[in-house]
Amino acid sequence: MNETPDVLPLPDRKPVDAAVAGRLIAAQFPQWSDLEVRQVDAQGWDNCTFRLGDEMLVRLPTAEEYALAVEKEHRWLPVLAPALPLEVPVPVARGVPDEGFPHNWSVYRWIGGEPATRAVVEDMTAFAIHLAKFLVSLQRIDPTGGPGPGLHNWFRGGPLTTYDGWARAALETLDGLIRTEIAEEIWERALRAPWDGQPVWFHGDMASGNLLVKDGALAAVIDFGTCGVGDPACDLAIAWTMLTGKSRAAFRDQLGVDEATWERGQGWALWKALVVCAGAVRDGDGLPMDASYVLEEILAAH
Repeated sequence: MNETPDVLPLPDRKPVDAAVAGRLIAAQFPQWSDLEVRQVDAQGWDNCTFRLGDEMLVRLPTAEEYALAVEKEHRWLPVLAPALPLEVPVPVARGVPDEGFPHNWSVYRWIGGEPATRAVVEDMTAFAIHLAKFLVSLQRIDPTGGPGPGLHNWFRGGPLTTYDGWARAALETLDGLIRTEIAEEIWERALRAPWDGQPVWFHGDMASGNLLVKDGALAAVIDFGTCGVGDPACDLAIAWTMLTGKSRAAFRDQLGVDEATWERGQGWALWKALVVCAGAVRDGDGLPMDASYVLEEILAAH
């Protein structure tokens, strides 16, 4: 496991446009140079994503730190994919830096579907069960040689203490705007929740935008940039960011996790919601609706 730093670096992001993607394809993969390159509607943070014709996509990292995931994905996704019950990305080609773009980059097969939202999921409880089964299958894959927590995945799979400074700074910013005393109690309980299990595979970013739905049901899981081998509690954050009530209970039951793991998972969800809310407040935008909803779900569960 990589040594955990006291302070995580803030990436120097440099998003690019479709012209850069088209130039890279023409220079390094001329067999695809006649295919149209166009930006996808929903852009991520770590990568700029573009359609390449109808059957492929191009992913260009926005910062050096995010580019660390490229080698990992090309090494491990072909190993993980055959053992998983849902479709996941498998690399088609790997690009290299050039004078106009400084990072390694990837070409993948396009996976169709809509990002998972409550509006497009037909049965949230069935969705939660299918997602939990996917995570169980992922955790059962042999972890030997897999990447431990590190900068390549922002120390997912490691201890929550990595993010303690960020969480407490966010609590200070949000004092008087949310129930910070309860939030701090939940955070400290998550920090104390022990993990003495064997390292297993985890996805690292179980967010609705990385879960694709077809015909109302979960069909694919994408973006393994934060995947690795370690404590899988980070994958439980989805229980509070998307699931509620019956679906959350079904998710936990299917996973069969203990109380300490559930508390650490809640801690991951709390950390992200606190940081997003605090960032918006510092920018003068007020509390964002989505992150505020997650905070209320966590506080209500307490």
